[in-house]
Amino acid sequence: MAKFLNTSGVTFYLEELIKRTKDKLILVSPYLQFNDRIKEHIQNLNIQKKDIRIVYRENKLHPDENNWLANQIGVRTSICKTLHAKCYINDSEAIITSMNLYEFSQLNNNEMGIYITKEADPELYKDTFDEVQRLLTISEEIRVTVQKMDAKNGSKKTAKESSNEGNGYCIRTGVTIPFDIEKPLSKEAYKKWNEYGDENYPEKYCHFSGEASNGETSVKQPILKKNWKKAKEVYHL
Repeated sequence: MAKFLNTSGVTFYLEELIKRTKDKLILVSPYLQFNDRIKEHIQNLNIQKKDIRIVYRENKLHPDENNWLANQIGVRTSICKTLHAKCYINDSEAIITSMNLYEFSQLNNNEMGIYITKEADPELYKDTFDEVQRLLTISEEIRVTVQKMDAKNGSKKTAKESSNEGNGYCIRTGVTIPFDIEKPLSKEAYKKWNEYGDENYPEKYCHFSGEASNGETSVKQPILKKNWKKAKEVYHL
């Protein structure tokens, strides 16, 4: 019988589903940002030469994410420009959910999903597997390549950054930096913050808009509450 999952349930069962893969794993998610545990499990399956397929919507990964994925030789990736579904499936289990395979979503969003097993719900599992196979068929398989380092400062640059899009603001100094809610500080500001490492320490600016936050932002919450909805729309958080 299918099992209802809340946010923490989806996160737990997803990790277990990946770990228990025998031969084939398919991850369908419009947006990607793997946490360290998921990366470890995928790497382990890849070493064992399991059949791993990842379908996502836009070929606009964070440089670190892009280069990690590019180094997973054997993991096949495909782009489906109309993808909105999120589904994770192996040889005997599946999760249909609202949650992207995105670390921030797992930690901050309210999600739900359904867990299915081939043994308990063979027809439902088959229908899910068939639809995932259809998505693979209509998707364009691509090869993710390692992005080059910027010669001037040694940082990885994406096409999005080089065209001056996707900029955010350092929450301590207000200077322009790449938008990344996991890294909302400039390099210099991060060095100072790291002396104490208090993720709740009040900062001065909103990472999304650059406006003064009057202490209402922090490393843990880098975006002002009033801007959060817009930031989610723009960056698909």
